[in-house]
This record gives sequence, C-alpha cells and structure tokens, in this order.
Amino acid sequence: MPREIFQLRITLTDTSPPVWRRVLVPGGYTLDRVHRLVQYAMGWQDCHLHSFDIDGNQYGSPDPGGELVLGDELDVRLDAVAGKGTRFAYTYDFGDWWEHEILVEDVFPAEPDERYPVCVEGERACPPEDVGGPPGYADLVVALGDPWHPEHEEMRAWLGRAYDPAEFLPERVTTLLRRLT
Repeated sequence: MPREIFQLRITLTDTSPPVWRRVLVPGGYTLDRVHRLVQYAMGWQDCHLHSFDIDGNQYGSPDPGGELVLGDELDVRLDAVAGKGTRFAYTYDFGDWWEHEILVEDVFPAEPDERYPVCVEGERACPPEDVGGPPGYADLVVALGDPWHPEHEEMRAWLGRAYDPAEFLPERVTTLLRRLT
C-alpha cells in the first residue's frame, strides 16, 4: 500500500506580510516529528516549549512538573488526528507566543521516486528567536527597513548577523527537512 503524503501549509499568524511554508510530509509522522518539521521549515531553533491544539486536544512533550496537561506527541500520528481540510494550531515559545496555523491542503499517494519530506514553496524569513513575538517582529522589520530609523543600528547589532525578512529559499529548507528521515 502506498504511503499517504500530507500537503501542509504552515502559516505564522499575526505577521504581515505573512510568513508561510508549503511542505509535503508522510502522514505516518508522529506529532513530535511534525514539531521538528515545523522547526526546520520555519527556521526556528527549537529552544522553547511548544504545543499542538487539534480539535480541542493539546499535544506536546510531557511536562515533568505536571503544570501543562498535554497528550504525548510521541504517541500520536498525523494521519490519526488530521485529514484533508483539517486546520490545527501549533504554538511555539510560550513567552513570545508564536502561533502557527497548519492546514492540511491535500492528501495523496507518495510518488515512488520522490523523497519526503520536501518544502515546495513559502514566503519570507522566519522571525529571529526572542524578538518579542509578532509586535516585536513588526518593530524589527520597520527598523531594519529604514536606515534612518532611531533603532536601526541597535536592531542590527542585536541580531548580530545579516537578516533579510523577505528572503526564503525552499531548497535550503528541504535540505534541513531531510534530517528527519
């Protein structure tokens, strides 16, 4: 029986213009692998907590302190909780609160000669970690885009590296995604 491939559109909510990715992923992935897929696809560094909200059920890494009641993402397959047309949330960094909407755009049989997962398209660079959530990211984009902005040099120094919010290379993401196989 051929593997089912899920075409996911991952959109970072509350960013304008939107930051999004379209990826093809095996439906048999457990949610912990989907978490890593989102991290690689979006460009996050996986240094904060995360959770999925699918049909009112919360999934993530079990909290040893018991403060967060989450289903164990290691025990749940994507194809068991989602199908074509399903929308669910993935939240990363409970301080900055980066919420992603994940839409299952399509489900189809795997192509026999194709390697999965793969990023087929997307737009814009991932916001930097710890920038202050969507409002901080909006401020960063404005400051970086205007060399006369009073915080332009401070923001460049804080980043410590070149950063172009418009840059996105799906091939680079696919290379990272291949680490999941």
